[in-house]
Amino acid sequence: MMEIRPLLMCFALCVVYATSKPTEKKERIHHDAPLSSREHDDAQGFDYDHDAFLGQKEAKSFDDLSPEESKRRLGVIVEKIDGDSDGFVTEVELKAWIKKAQKKYVYENVDRQWKDFDVNNDGMISWEEYRNVTYGTYLDDPEPDDGYNYQHMMARDERRFKMADQNGDQIANKEEFTAFLHPEEYDHMKDIVVLETMEDIDKNGDGFIDLNEYIGDMYNHEDEMEEPDWVATEREQFSEFRDKNKDGKMDREETLDWILPSDYDHAEAEAKHLVYESDLNKDGKLSKEEILNKYDLFVGSQATDFGEALVRHDEF
Repeated sequence: MMEIRPLLMCFALCVVYATSKPTEKKERIHHDAPLSSREHDDAQGFDYDHDAFLGQKEAKSFDDLSPEESKRRLGVIVEKIDGDSDGFVTEVELKAWIKKAQKKYVYENVDRQWKDFDVNNDGMISWEEYRNVTYGTYLDDPEPDDGYNYQHMMARDERRFKMADQNGDQIANKEEFTAFLHPEEYDHMKDIVVLETMEDIDKNGDGFIDLNEYIGDMYNHEDEMEEPDWVATEREQFSEFRDKNKDGKMDREETLDWILPSDYDHAEAEAKHLVYESDLNKDGKLSKEEILNKYDLFVGSQATDFGEALVRHDEF
């Protein structure tokens, strides 16, 4: 439980470390993790599809299974994807499943931290539990000698916790706690991500981010050092792309477009691809039978892995 306090100090040290290296660029833009490190080319095999559907680690485990066992496990997965239990998998359900596989590292991170905060082991984490574990005796000292304002940090955490706590009971279930720890992954948390970013960067408190504040957040200028090339590039980015209305500063909407860009939705594209390739009767949804009929598109097995090995051998 006490491991959380060193984490706080580690975070503080990371901030100091980042600002102590003036040529190192701080990255605030959030992009979705790639579905796979492989190229999407079905003519060469379905490795990309397997990674997208299962996550890369899980996809690899299927390669050692017999085709029969792969199909059996895929059948179990299909029932999990079918959220309304109507016997069909829709494009929307498939997209949600792929998104979950894509964010698996997020859920694993939450699982690792869960036991530290769920002090009473009731399967939920209250704000009080989180506050006591995270801040504990730091709150007893109104003027800590490390220079950090823990009262301010706690107030900011509480505001984010309340935003993640959708039913307002001051107790977070697993999904709500995930939204609290990783707000950039949830649409309903976008406002808090933007607010916290603007609070960090807006040094003069006018509610906007001007060019100097934008650059100052990324680059700690030291007179004796020459400004790196990427800083000049970022000045151009600010003027040409970030400041859309050309008033010399970024407002809330412009900041949102900067840190949470509307990227191409790879999960949606993959869901459409899987439905198109597997939907034999072209009714726009997949039955369990249709998915199992094209099982090698969704998951690997000894047979598909062996076949792909032959393809790779033939290439040489």
